Amino acid sequence: MRNRLLTILKPFGQEHLLTFWDVLMPQQKAHLSSQIELIDFLGLADLYATRNTPSRALELVNKSTDPYCYKFSSVKNSFRCFAPKPISYREAILAGNAVLAHNPENNNTQNTPNEKKSRSKKTKSKIGVILVAGGQGTRLGFELPKGLFPIGVITGTPLIQIHFEKILAISLRVGYSIPLAIMTSPTTHLEILSSLEQNDYFGINRNNVFIFCQGTMPTVNESDGKILLEDRDSISLNPDGHGGMLAAMTKKQMGKNLSAFDFFKKYETEYLYYNQIDNPLAQVCSPEFMGYHILSNSEFTTQVIRKKDPMEKCGNVVRVGESLYLIEYMELPEEAARRKNFDGSLQIWAGNTAIHVFNLDFLERMSKTADALPFHSARKKVASVNINNGTINNPVTQNAIKFERFIFDLLPHAENAIVVEVDEANHYAPLKNGSGAATHSPELVQSQMIRQHTNWLLSAGAIVMPNTVIEISPLFADSEEAVIKKIKPGTIFDSPTYLRGET
Repeated sequence: MRNRLLTILKPFGQEHLLTFWDVLMPQQKAHLSSQIELIDFLGLADLYATRNTPSRALELVNKSTDPYCYKFSSVKNSFRCFAPKPISYREAILAGNAVLAHNPENNNTQNTPNEKKSRSKKTKSKIGVILVAGGQGTRLGFELPKGLFPIGVITGTPLIQIHFEKILAISLRVGYSIPLAIMTSPTTHLEILSSLEQNDYFGINRNNVFIFCQGTMPTVNESDGKILLEDRDSISLNPDGHGGMLAAMTKKQMGKNLSAFDFFKKYETEYLYYNQIDNPLAQVCSPEFMGYHILSNSEFTTQVIRKKDPMEKCGNVVRVGESLYLIEYMELPEEAARRKNFDGSLQIWAGNTAIHVFNLDFLERMSKTADALPFHSARKKVASVNINNGTINNPVTQNAIKFERFIFDLLPHAENAIVVEVDEANHYAPLKNGSGAATHSPELVQSQMIRQHTNWLLSAGAIVMPNTVIEISPLFADSEEAVIKKIKPGTIFDSPTYLRGET
């Protein structure tokens, strides 16, 4: 076996992966061998060789104009949005609600929260959901997947439960089950699956949930392109980015003989709402957001916020000609990022929130197009095995390159791609950094959640005493309008309160 592996490795100078071969147990040898055989060494060598190819960012910026944009109804700023055709927020809401209500075969097909058996009658759903849950909680100082982080201010409810309850609330409201696909990574898959099993899928019938795992890429040494070893018998692998979703959706999942595309086709789904699991404020399947997508005949619609800081660490959406592009913050030259219009506003203003809507047939079409999504290289600090003595190196500076694909690179391929500007307070509170960080920390995310839920109660005419902690489950209400229907004006909240409706 060793000789066969060497014939694979030698042409690419990667023989060091077998340094500890002679001291490995048979099962360890089998594990390492299987990892090696899955690597596209020629492709990896090409990626390393082109790692320093200049970014197209400056070229795009110098040709860019404002992206085609609609403004969400809760956005109160006075900046103009340049839309390809006029669509009012009322028209968008009507269109989104119409699509959510469309289920010609839904006669009593809604699965109740605790129902175990599958229905014989097929449920249709024009809208499906993709939840991205591939990230670990390392930056949070949390040993489990980020999706299991207990973000609930009073209850410690994990992020994944909040998203599941939002989808369940919509399903109960429309009278049929919204299909949900969760993309995990090899480092989060088993723990996410275990959490779902232990919590009975948080009330959603498991037959309406599809779990699929994104792929991986080897991590290489920045100085020479050699693949790093995580352990003596294991290659250092990193998830291939949220853009890995495109390839992962085509693969049949073990035990199901279905791909994610097959799963959504069972429901005759046309539109896929997408968000990452770290944002508890995401308005899942918002009728207004969906409506702008549908009425503009867009194949790919993305939410953005108006940047306050030109150097904000988020993707930047721009338009070049009739196509939209996203430029990552680390690829955007500072001079370009700081450019301003005559009124003092930023020229590059549209910050990505990682909330999208795709047409399913667009994603499937692109999945058949070779290299639809390019790889990006990111310099990182990565621990690895010292080939000379077998100990673990823990670098203090960047030493490695990870290669990832990003789903937003599909933007220029999409017909009629648009952005929808939303307000940060009601849509965007991603959990990215550990406690005490200046941005996106657990404390800041929780404060945004409290503020939103408090404002919902105030809109309903309730009285909320200062510094009162409020937490509202999506199963009680998932919007301001839903709270207004449930809370009597004049209701007083003067102590920590958790509102959760019966399912």
